[in-house]
Amino acid sequence: MAELTHTPSTPLTARPQANAVTRFFRATEIDTRLLGMVGALLIIWVGFEILSDGLFLTPRNLWNLSVQTASVSVMATGMVLVIVTRNIDLSVGSILGFVGMVMAVTQAEILPKLIGFNHPAIWIIALLVGLLVGTAIGALHGAIIAFLKVPSFIVTLGGLLVWRGGAWFITSGRTVAPMDPTYRLMGGGTEGSIGATASWIVGIIACIAIVGTIINSRRQRQRFGFPQRPMWAEYFLSALGCVLVLGAVAVVNSYPWPTAIARRYADANGIAWPDGGLFIAHGIAVPVLIAIVIGIIMTFISTRLRFGRYVFAIGGNQEAAELAGIKTRWVTVKIFALMGALCAVAAAISTARLNAATNAQGELDELYTIAAAVIGGTSLGGGMGTIAGAMLGALVMQSLQSGMVLVGIDSPLQRIVVGVVLVVAVWLDTVYRARAR
Repeated sequence: MAELTHTPSTPLTARPQANAVTRFFRATEIDTRLLGMVGALLIIWVGFEILSDGLFLTPRNLWNLSVQTASVSVMATGMVLVIVTRNIDLSVGSILGFVGMVMAVTQAEILPKLIGFNHPAIWIIALLVGLLVGTAIGALHGAIIAFLKVPSFIVTLGGLLVWRGGAWFITSGRTVAPMDPTYRLMGGGTEGSIGATASWIVGIIACIAIVGTIINSRRQRQRFGFPQRPMWAEYFLSALGCVLVLGAVAVVNSYPWPTAIARRYADANGIAWPDGGLFIAHGIAVPVLIAIVIGIIMTFISTRLRFGRYVFAIGGNQEAAELAGIKTRWVTVKIFALMGALCAVAAAISTARLNAATNAQGELDELYTIAAAVIGGTSLGGGMGTIAGAMLGALVMQSLQSGMVLVGIDSPLQRIVVGVVLVVAVWLDTVYRARAR
């Protein structure tokens, strides 16, 4: 880290506040764009808390908010890689609807005739079928873009129409329900949560992972002779990460089961019903855990694997990447195949949460997914983006939507707000890139 120098005529105490802030961010290496999103999220939360008369920041609403964010955040992690390579995918919502319908028909109508109702393998087979179909659709899009040189905007715009129509033709517009009981756990709900004890265990493991990652990063820097953060910065980042994780666990553990469900549980297990009622915490929802695991995997892929380096190299300069020997066409196919697989995971979460597959499922999800990635710092100019930022962007988008519903804003006005936010996010990205030059 370069040290600041001062001329004799410049007092060391000049602008102490600015220098202290600058030194803090340099020492901790906190992404200021990410910090700006966190600030925007806090403003949104506080604003809706005031407008909703204290209903927004309740454990119940925050728990529901996390579940509602899961499917879009999963797709946003893949959209980062798509946009980084200067492509776009407008078909993710339609792929979600189509694959969700395929999985629903597989487990509700096809497999019961072959292996019987309530077979323990139904949900596994249905999920595998969905992953294969989603990956194949994404690979098809990628192949057309890479080898036939059709712009991604046109290919995925066509996919938006084709797969939305395909979902209708599978059942002639019929809603398919119900889903397999085990499959429904991926959608959250009372049974689709891991409870208080398991949530605390997950939180402690996450804290250990945070500290371990920071220690490993420091050792790697020492090994290769890279500049290191001050020890106080390492302690600060470790403490901050652990506080955020354990605080989130405390919030989800403070949201209890509904009284009627808790009473049925008590009666079924021979538990005496206390005078004040039985408090059973939801804990972390299964779809939230799925989204977190997907985020970790995608972060590893984008930052640690050769494939991830190729993606950012193509986004930075495709011609230079080709001259360096990167098979850019196959990388493009893999990116869109991965995007299709993530759409399948999001479809599983969405259909499991609704316990049904409908023809309207996934509508406008392409807007929210692209907006989440762009708001999260992914540049439409290519070469720049983070998985964590996209997931935080998904939380921002869902917070806006959830808050507007909570305060009774009409649906047309909600879409206006989302559209304005998207345009502002792109404008801020343009300003940021101009200043970076």
